[in-house]
Amino acid sequence: MDEDPIETAIGRFGKYQTWILFLITVGRFPTEYQLTNVVFIIPSVEYKCLDNNVTNYCPCANPEYDTSSVVSSVTSEWNLICDKTSLASLAQSMFHVGILAGSLLLGYISDRYGRKIVVLISLFFEVVFVAISAAVPVFWMFIVFRFLIGVMVGGTMLCCYVLLIELCGKSFRPYIIGLQEIPFILGYVTLPIIAYFVRDWRPLQLATSLPWIIVAVYYWLIPESPRWLITVGKRKEAIELLTYIAKINSLPTDNIEAIVAKVEIATKNQQATSTYADLFKTPKIRLYTMITAFIWMFCSHTFFGLNQYIGRLQGNIYLNVMLSAACLAPGLIIVVIATLYFRRKVTVMGSFITAAVSLFVFIFIPSDLRAVSLAFAIIGLIGAYTSFVQTYLFTSEVFPTVIRNTAIGFASIFARFGGFIAPFVVNIGIEWASILIFSGIAFGAAVLCYFLPETKDITLPNTIEQRERAKA
Repeated sequence: MDEDPIETAIGRFGKYQTWILFLITVGRFPTEYQLTNVVFIIPSVEYKCLDNNVTNYCPCANPEYDTSSVVSSVTSEWNLICDKTSLASLAQSMFHVGILAGSLLLGYISDRYGRKIVVLISLFFEVVFVAISAAVPVFWMFIVFRFLIGVMVGGTMLCCYVLLIELCGKSFRPYIIGLQEIPFILGYVTLPIIAYFVRDWRPLQLATSLPWIIVAVYYWLIPESPRWLITVGKRKEAIELLTYIAKINSLPTDNIEAIVAKVEIATKNQQATSTYADLFKTPKIRLYTMITAFIWMFCSHTFFGLNQYIGRLQGNIYLNVMLSAACLAPGLIIVVIATLYFRRKVTVMGSFITAAVSLFVFIFIPSDLRAVSLAFAIIGLIGAYTSFVQTYLFTSEVFPTVIRNTAIGFASIFARFGGFIAPFVVNIGIEWASILIFSGIAFGAAVLCYFLPETKDITLPNTIEQRERAKA
């Protein structure tokens, strides 16, 4: 199909889609805070060892922590220094293990039982788990809830995005890729402001979660994906939902049944629900699955590693994080323009190469040039971030509806491996080696993108057969 029937029925992005975007933007703030708060709740801390009055001396039984920036953190409360430094990395890595589990489990549930149920579960229970994590008395319990938070973050990141993509028309996808990142930018910018006034990690967790308990009312506000309803054979529900959306968007409704029938014909005799095995049954899907998996792993490793590393740069931690967050906003504008006017592979590869080159240059900058070092670190972060944003869009266009969430969920598994390893790379103790690893991996991701099909301006494929028949 050259045209997008769903776009014909409900418009490319009208009043109703704008309302859903607003709801998801508001509901996602706790997710964005958890993705970036590691620099404030599990920071690298300075301390004086009272055993011998030597700064940062190990081993140290009686440390006195520097509280000029962060008054209380997970690191200082449970003394995650010296031989316990790896536990600090583990705390962050368990978060990524949780995202892995959430992407795997909730991605499958979303393809099997619908986008709506997973969006609701993820948004609500993330708030609950973050609030509970602020009250745990022992470190191992914090680790457990850090994992559970990650599970919900995985579901939120995956299914909120797919729901938005499936509610809009193909001509609006370049814009939605930027719009759906608004909560991340706002969360990243506002987090250091909140953390500046709330310098104890427990109240900070509460402040960035409990106000969003209002997402419970989303049960009556968030719709199911009409594309998913048609794909799994729920014809009546799809017609009712499309008719409702069309009325709100001031579009005709007399052609809804014909449009649904057209999509049904295109998906006839295809598997309504998917399993991870479907990613490996056909040659093109199998190849694309493995390539996107490694791209996601490399992308996640670079982005989350740099995000944590910026918190360690010399200077004011709150200012450094706020500057890096603010600089990501222009990156979104670049992404929208790039996806509108340039081919997908060119823009994604360009972002990865930008990150790789800027980080390589960073290695050779003298340590006393703090502003220059911060500038190149931020450029690297922007490259990693814009590549991550575009990779979501690229992957959602490569795979058909019946396995779209499953495919992104599988890729997210590998992304979590990258995120899991990143804190340990940051903490290896040799700065140039850490940065060189991040640079090399970003360049490797750029090379892999070359082997994926071009997807700019295509109608989203609904079936595996449609993707296998495609020329690219």
